Amino acid sequence: MKPSKKIIEHLKKFEKLRLSAYMPMPNDRWTIGYGNTFYEDGQPVRQFDKISEERAEELFDNILASFSEKVGKMVTSKISINQFDSLVSFAYNVGVEALRTSTLLRQVNKNPDDYYEITKQFMRWNKQNGRTVQGLVRRRISEANIYCNGF
Repeated sequence: MKPSKKIIEHLKKFEKLRLSAYMPMPNDRWTIGYGNTFYEDGQPVRQFDKISEERAEELFDNILASFSEKVGKMVTSKISINQFDSLVSFAYNVGVEALRTSTLLRQVNKNPDDYYEITKQFMRWNKQNGRTVQGLVRRRISEANIYCNGF
C-alpha cells in the first residue's frame, strides 16, 4: 500500500515545516523539514543544518515512502487504507522500530477490528521523558480516529 494524500496532509499539519534544525523538546533529537531526525542515508540531522523548502519536500517524500514500505511489511492482517495510513503516521512519529516491537502492531496483526484495544494501544504512546505531552495526546487521538473511522 501507498500512503493516501489525506495522510500526507495530516502528517504535514502535525509536523509543520521547519527549514533550520530545531530540537522539539529538551534532550530530544535535532529535527528538520517535516519532523525528520535523519536523512535518507541514515545520517542524523545536526544542530546547524539548513535545507530549502524543495529539499524538505524531497526528504519528506523519501522518508515517508521508506516508512510506508516498512509498515506494509510488518502488517500481516488485512487492513484498510485508513488503517494503514494511521499506522504510517504513528511510525513516522515514534519510529519504525518502535512500531515493530509495539503491542499496537501485535494487536493489529492479531485482530485488526478490535477498535477498543487498538485505540487503547495508540493512546499509550502519549509521553515524552515520562511526561504526558498534549500534542502527542492529540496526535494519538487523531491516529486512532483515522484507524477506526477513516478521515
